[in-house]
Amino acid sequence: MVKGRLHSFETFGAVDGPGIRTVVFLQGCPARCAYCHNPDTWDLHGGNEIETKQIVDRAKRGMSYYGEKGGVTFSGGEPLLQGEFLIQTMGALKKVGINSIIDTSGTYIDEFTEKVIEECQMVLLDVKHTDPEKFWELTGKKQETLLKLIELINKHEKHVWVRQVIVPGINDKEANIKALNEFIKKIKHVDKVELLGYHNLGIEKYEKLGMKYRLKDVEPMDRSKLNELSALVKY
Repeated sequence: MVKGRLHSFETFGAVDGPGIRTVVFLQGCPARCAYCHNPDTWDLHGGNEIETKQIVDRAKRGMSYYGEKGGVTFSGGEPLLQGEFLIQTMGALKKVGINSIIDTSGTYIDEFTEKVIEECQMVLLDVKHTDPEKFWELTGKKQETLLKLIELINKHEKHVWVRQVIVPGINDKEANIKALNEFIKKIKHVDKVELLGYHNLGIEKYEKLGMKYRLKDVEPMDRSKLNELSALVKY
């Protein structure tokens, strides 16, 4: 049995996929996103060791609330970094009647990734930026990995919720949303597109960790402007 590394749990999650969900935040992330508000998830060796049974037992507590749509969402960090553990745990959850969703940034792929995509119910896909150079600047990772992941998602006919964090001065123009509309045409089954407003609530955490926060001078995204941009989304 493969063991995983856990950052934290969230119960009664209502924004991490359809229905009410138990959210499992796995430890480890290969990206270094400029606006990440959980840098404590980056280290794959951080967090706490956990077994599949512990996640199944925790998830079973919420079964009476899941209904037909709810279940478990694996987030992070980047959950695909623990692909072998995901496959094992999703299989165990399936045996007790609980579906699994993967919340990924598309910044990591290995030999287990395709099986993870094949076994999950659907994918929450965080598209950091549509422009390859800006993608690199924001994440420190190449966009090619995201494109390869989209190919796997399409191959296995998985439905997707697309998310993008809108950051003032980086991707908050109408042209950025038009570019996003074009980019998501690469995905066969897009059920929903969400624009999330940038916030700077993670600054204090960076200070406590003795880390530099690259966007400390950027103001939080204006809600009315975000609504205007959201109205331009087409899929």
